[in-house]
Amino acid sequence: MADDLYERHIKTELELALESARVVNLIGPRQIGKTTLVRDMLGSGHFVSFDDENVLAAIEADPQGQMQILITTANGEPIIIDEVQRSKKIALTIKRIVDSNRRMGQFLLTGSSNIFVSADVLDSLAGRVQTLKMLPLSSAEIDDAGPCLLLDWAKESGEQNALPPCRNISKTEIIDRVIRGGYPEIRPLSERSRQRRYREYIDTIVDRDVADVMKIRRPDSMRRLINQLAVRTGNELNMTDLGDKVGLTRQVVGEYLDILERLSLVTRLPAWTSGEAGRDIKQPKCHLIDTGIAAALRGLTPNDFALGKDQTPLGALFETYVFTELLKCISLQRDEWRLYHWRDRRGREVDIVAESGNLVVGFEMKASSTVSRADFDNFDVFRSGPAAKWTFLGLVIYTGDQVLAFGDGQFAIPASIFSSFPKATAQS
Repeated sequence: MADDLYERHIKTELELALESARVVNLIGPRQIGKTTLVRDMLGSGHFVSFDDENVLAAIEADPQGQMQILITTANGEPIIIDEVQRSKKIALTIKRIVDSNRRMGQFLLTGSSNIFVSADVLDSLAGRVQTLKMLPLSSAEIDDAGPCLLLDWAKESGEQNALPPCRNISKTEIIDRVIRGGYPEIRPLSERSRQRRYREYIDTIVDRDVADVMKIRRPDSMRRLINQLAVRTGNELNMTDLGDKVGLTRQVVGEYLDILERLSLVTRLPAWTSGEAGRDIKQPKCHLIDTGIAAALRGLTPNDFALGKDQTPLGALFETYVFTELLKCISLQRDEWRLYHWRDRRGREVDIVAESGNLVVGFEMKASSTVSRADFDNFDVFRSGPAAKWTFLGLVIYTGDQVLAFGDGQFAIPASIFSSFPKATAQS
């Protein structure tokens, strides 16, 4: 399917935002389809891109004057500015404009990082800007299904018969999806071309997008850091060890991670704690935002996970795959959710802990088509110990083909659940 044919679930949020905010700021990684979405969705408005060096130069030379020209040309339609993060002066200029005009939907901005980050701009634009984050394609978008409402199901029912029938997707197909990733133009390519494009993509991020956020002195070290993060995706962060591997101090590693997080290339998953600080590990995990990038940087192909091969790398990639699937649908749930991970000092862990109100949902990932009662042991420790005061549901996500119940509030659920909710369910 061509990238312009994917129905992006964030579209509804974007339409609502344009009706309720003067400025809508759509951020997300480069090349995931932001431009396609806003141009096709609006069908009107005045579009400019700061990837055009002439346009950018004009804006930087006279931001107020150039914006007034755009406003006149747009004639009341939204002004769409693509790659807006490339301008250093546009944020304050937009602030002045919307301060004097209360009309909703004046600006729709897209970029790989948030230009409204300084405290003074944020404070003065409170209530005027709504920022949305768009991520690579979800499995539901790839399969033309409704958004995955698994967390809604956990909150409202948690009963096996309330889940939709899971699509019939084999383990081989799941592995292929993990390896291909979610970048619309890159995922359909042949194996060799796809891996090359993902590596070139990282070069573009380091050479161009990083500089839009902060000038760094050692871009080669940034590349090595990204390579290390690909190897360690789904693992707890050890800043000192990372620094030793790439030749950077702990402080610089932290600064580089902040940049990569602002560019939506990586995300940190904080540790969940019950308050029993002596028993819970507080280090965050770090996930690359796309398994296709992680696999390409490691040179992994589906053949690497054939029968008899070491399955360890697949476990980490599969964990990141499930985490990012949850991340892509979390804003589409009816209630607010926060994601964490948990591990105690004896090494017992829950890969993902989703929390909403007095409910916590634990996720364990198993890149296997079979599951046993032993796969739920860490849930028993978690729910009877640190999570004893919460209502708990435990889910093992695996590559099998059926939902299985393993006692009170504990289920094994196929990974195909992420593209099994029908559109009608999402719209009801």
